[in-house]
Amino acid sequence: MNDALNFFITNQIPRKLATRLVGWASRIELPFVRDLSIALLGLFGDLRLHEAKKARFSSLHDCFVRELKEGVRPLHADPAVLVSPCDGIVGASGAIDDTELLQAKGSSYSLEELLGDPAAVERYRGGSYVTLRLSANMYHRFHAACDCRLEGATYISGDTWNVNPPTLSRIARLYCKNERVAIHARVDSSDQFVTLVAVAAILVASIHLSFLDESLTLSYSGPTRIPCDARYRKGEELGYFHHGSTVIVLATRGLTVCEQVRFGEIVRMGEPLLRRCDVAVQGIAS
Repeated sequence: MNDALNFFITNQIPRKLATRLVGWASRIELPFVRDLSIALLGLFGDLRLHEAKKARFSSLHDCFVRELKEGVRPLHADPAVLVSPCDGIVGASGAIDDTELLQAKGSSYSLEELLGDPAAVERYRGGSYVTLRLSANMYHRFHAACDCRLEGATYISGDTWNVNPPTLSRIARLYCKNERVAIHARVDSSDQFVTLVAVAAILVASIHLSFLDESLTLSYSGPTRIPCDARYRKGEELGYFHHGSTVIVLATRGLTVCEQVRFGEIVRMGEPLLRRCDVAVQGIAS
């Protein structure tokens, strides 16, 4: 009953209108509005604001996109390990079944629908994946999982369904319906690739990428293919959500999910997520 009510309240409203209104309201800098809205956000869980670089925020939005103090997310140093690009709750993970990924129990979706790019589909066929859901109270920035070279991104406009478990169990192929951007990267010193698919959601449909001058929003009218040729070091920031949503990490064959990555567990940015099968891994279970 609670799941059904949650699904109805968070989805059976004008989703895009609600997203634009909340985006506008979250930037109000009146102290009373700011303090009340941040307090309400805290009801979703511990905000861990002691980790933030700032001690005070100008608005709810400023709190959403907060940066962290140096050192609070140490990076696993082994180059054979790819780290989690963000804080998140582990959802489905494991091997990609040809081109099919698990969304929720009894529900799957395809790389073809998710990426809209035949070349990328072939690249990740039979590879590995991890779904990381960012709850409202979490740190909302995402980072490079390894030393890599970005080779471009693909923006796909879409809906703003909630991405919480009650909705994932009810809406088929949900990740393929929502607004999203796929960031494609070649792993340094290898022939392997990793793609981060940042999926927006209700109240969240705005994604900022560090290599773009403008945010990707519901009104973004730029090219679907976004060119990029830039090197990033492991842990360097790639972008952020203007609230929180989901990051799907896709990896080519030869990269497998670390054993300690388990359904329902929280993984923090910088912790082990994937490992190279052809290289001895130091400091984590193999």
